[in-house]
Amino acid sequence: MTAPVILTVTRDIAAPPEAVFDAWLDPATARRFLFATPDGEMLTCEIDARIGGRALIVERRAGGEAHHHLLFDEIDRPHRLAFRFRADPAKEGEWTRVAIDFVVQGDGTRLTLTHEMDPACAAYEEQTRKGWTMILANLATTLEKDNG
Repeated sequence: MTAPVILTVTRDIAAPPEAVFDAWLDPATARRFLFATPDGEMLTCEIDARIGGRALIVERRAGGEAHHHLLFDEIDRPHRLAFRFRADPAKEGEWTRVAIDFVVQGDGTRLTLTHEMDPACAAYEEQTRKGWTMILANLATTLEKDNG
């Protein structure tokens, strides 16, 4: 059996853990950074923030609509958020796992995102890492604008 692909992305954000954590579950904030691209148009950001709850984020991009699905497994404010994740064309049962840890770092938060993917997704590792890195940069910018 081949081991899963596990990628980790870390970002320090100049905001308290509660604010960083809450941004992931508040649709008005999440639509500004979560799967948002510079040239895309956010169409849908629905978040049912509870264990077993789902989120659907849809952005219109040059190549068509990009659908992102989340299914929440753990919500431990402001320490940890974990969810199953899939993006179209993946089907309902084809989930990957994402865990996000929030730790006080000076006056802000160190966010560590770990994404566990099936070995069959190994070809997408670098693209996925770039995506999460962009999302975390967008999150930092969003929170800085809100607090600045």
